[in-house]
Amino acid sequence: MTREERIQDLISRMTLEEKVSQLSFESPAIERLGIPEYNWWNECLHGVARAGFATVFPQAIALAATFDEAFVHEVASAIADEARAKHNEAVKMGNRKQYWGLTFWTPNINIFRDPRWGRGQETYGEDPYLTSRIGLAFVKGLQGDDPENLKLAACAKHFAVHSGPEKLRHVFDAQVSPKDLWETYLPAFKVLVENGVESVMGAYNRTLGEPCNGSALLLKEILRDKWQFKGHVVSDCWAIQDFHKNHKITSSPEESAAKALNAGCDLNCGCTYPMLTVSYKKGLVTEEAINTALTRLLRTRMKLGMFDPPEQNPYGKLGREVINCEKHRQLALEAARKSIVLLKNDNNLLPLDDSGKRILLVGPGAANPHTLLANYYGMSPHLVTILEGLVGKTRNKYAITMEYRMGSLMYEANHPSNVVFGVAPNDDVVIAVFGLDGIMEGEEGDAIASDSNGDRDTIELPPWQLDFLRQIKSTGKKVILVLTGGSPIAFPEDIADAILFAWYPGEQGGNAVADIIFGDAVPSGKLPVTFPASTDQLPPYEDYAMKGRTYRYMEKKPLYPFGFGLSYTSFRFDSLTFSGDTIAPGGTLKVKTALTNTGKVDAGEVVQIYIAKENREAGDPIASLRAFRRVLAPAGSTVEVEFDLPASAFESVNAAGESLLVPGVYTLTVAGAAPVPAALEKGATKPVTGKITVK
Repeated sequence: MTREERIQDLISRMTLEEKVSQLSFESPAIERLGIPEYNWWNECLHGVARAGFATVFPQAIALAATFDEAFVHEVASAIADEARAKHNEAVKMGNRKQYWGLTFWTPNINIFRDPRWGRGQETYGEDPYLTSRIGLAFVKGLQGDDPENLKLAACAKHFAVHSGPEKLRHVFDAQVSPKDLWETYLPAFKVLVENGVESVMGAYNRTLGEPCNGSALLLKEILRDKWQFKGHVVSDCWAIQDFHKNHKITSSPEESAAKALNAGCDLNCGCTYPMLTVSYKKGLVTEEAINTALTRLLRTRMKLGMFDPPEQNPYGKLGREVINCEKHRQLALEAARKSIVLLKNDNNLLPLDDSGKRILLVGPGAANPHTLLANYYGMSPHLVTILEGLVGKTRNKYAITMEYRMGSLMYEANHPSNVVFGVAPNDDVVIAVFGLDGIMEGEEGDAIASDSNGDRDTIELPPWQLDFLRQIKSTGKKVILVLTGGSPIAFPEDIADAILFAWYPGEQGGNAVADIIFGDAVPSGKLPVTFPASTDQLPPYEDYAMKGRTYRYMEKKPLYPFGFGLSYTSFRFDSLTFSGDTIAPGGTLKVKTALTNTGKVDAGEVVQIYIAKENREAGDPIASLRAFRRVLAPAGSTVEVEFDLPASAFESVNAAGESLLVPGVYTLTVAGAAPVPAALEKGATKPVTGKITVK
C-alpha cells in the first residue's frame, strides 16, 4: 500500500474515541492496530533540550548573529543527528515519553519587535528577511534532504503576531494593520511553509480578535488556502483552554476544542481535545474534521518512519556515539566564536597580547553557567564559563597574572555593608563580565529573577551593575566589558574601552570569549537586532504597530544599529555594479561588489545588501535587508561577491497588505551594517550605493 492508503486503512479501523485520543500531544498506543505510544512534545532550540546529555550550542539569537546560512544548517544537522540518536536509544529502552520523540517545536521565527520581550532570545532577530533565511537553514538542517523521509519534523512558531508581553499572552489581542502583518509578521512563516516545514504552532494570544489556534484568518485563509500548507498545526501548550478561561470567546472546553479543530488546528498540546467526543455528540464537529486532522498527524509520523522497522529507516543507525561528540563540541565552539559581536575597541585594546599583563577579572557573569545556557537548553558536562575559558587560555602564559573577584551581584545590589574592593595599582587591564542571564529574561515561569514574567521593564544595564562598572572605570584602568544576554542592552559607551557582546554562547562560550580576547579568533558577529540608546526610544510595549521599531522604521539614533559588528581588521567596499540599470516584473538583477581586507589579519565579514525606495510613502521601510553573505577575506586581498536579486526584492506592501512592484527609483546599498548614520559613527565599513529603476 502507498503511504496515503496505509493512513486511511488505519483510520477506517479506529473508533471515534481512538481517533480523538491521537489528536493530543500525549497519544496513547493502540496496540490492536500496531500504533505505538507517542509524545509529540520535544524541543531543540539550540541543541536537544530537556532530555539530559546533549551539545549546547549558542542561543538562537546568537546563531542569527553569525549571518551564515550554511553554517546554521550545519549546526541544525548536528542537532538532528543527536536528536535521532537519543530517540533511537530511548525506543530500544521502551521509553516513548516526553522529550524523546522526533517532532521538535523549533524554530521560533517571531519578529523581535521590542527588546523588552524575554523570549526574543529564541528568535533570529528583528528583520523578516534574515529571520526567513536563518529559519529556513535551521529547518532544512533538522528535517534533512528527503521531504518524504524526515530526519526530524521541525515547527515554525508562534503563528502569528506574537512577541509579548509575556504576562498578557493568555489574554492579549494583537491589533496589527494589514501592511505590518504582511510586511513584517508573516514573511518568514511564508518562506518556511513554502519550503516544506512540517509543522506550524499557533500563538497563545489573539490576533485581530481571533485566538491564533482557532483563527479562520490565520489557519484557513492564509496558511491552508493562500499558502497551501500540507503539514500539521499544533497548538501552543494549554493555549486552547485559554479560549474559554482567558480570552472568553467560548463558554466551555468542548466549544474551545471544536473552534480550534474546525479552524485547522490538528494537535492539542494541552488537555482540551479529549473533549472532542463531547463536541461531536453536540454536533459542534464532524467526524470528517477529526479524520482530516488525524490524517495529517499520521502522515507526519509515517514520514518519520514510526510505523516501519528501524532497519528500514535511513537514520536508524545513529547512536549515542554522536551525542556531544568532539566534532559537535568543536562546532559549538565555532558557533560561539562566529556569533560574538565586537561593539567597541578604542585604540585597538583588543586583542590582548600575552606579555607581562596583570589582569583583574570581575563581574557576576564570569563564573555563572546560566550566561551560557539561555532557555530551552540541554545539559553538557563540558560547560566552559568565561572564567574557565580565560583561565584555560592563560594557564601556560606565565607572563600573565590573573585574579578573579565577583565584585557585584547578578540580580540585585550588593549589601550596603560591603564596600567595593579597589583595583590594585599594578593591574594593567580589567575584564568585566556583566549583563543578563536566563534567570533574568526568558519565558513566563522560567525567568525567576524577572519582575515582569520573563520580560524586562527597561532595557538598560541593571543599575547596580552599572554603578560597579563606573567605580572600576573611575580608577583609570583599561576596561574590557563582556556583556551576556539575549536581547539589546543600553549602557553608556564610555563605561569601557572595549566591549564584546557574547549573547548566551553555549557550552563552549568561555573558550570562545577567551579566543576572541587573546586574538586566537577574530570577531565577526553582527547584530541581528537594533540596540536602542534607551527605553525612552521605544514605543509602548503593547503596541504592535511597527512605526518607530527596528532599523526599518526607527527614526531615532540607536546605540548600535542592526547588522553592526567590528573586527580586528578593516574592510573597504571597492565597487557596486549591476547587470543593468532597470528591472521589470519577473526579472533578476545581478549585483556585484568587491570587498577588500585592508588590514593585516585574515577575517570574516558579512556583506549586506539593502534596498530603499527613493520616494517612499508614509509607513514604508527606511531600508530593507534583501541579501547577505558571510565571506572570508585574507589580509590585503580583495574578494568579489555576487548576488542575484529577484524583482520581488523590490516589492512594497501597501495599506491593504498587498505586495506590489512599484515603479520608480530605488537605492541599493552594500554595507557592513544597516545604512544609518550611527553605523559609520561607530566604525562600520563605509557603504557604497547605486541606483536602479523599477519599471
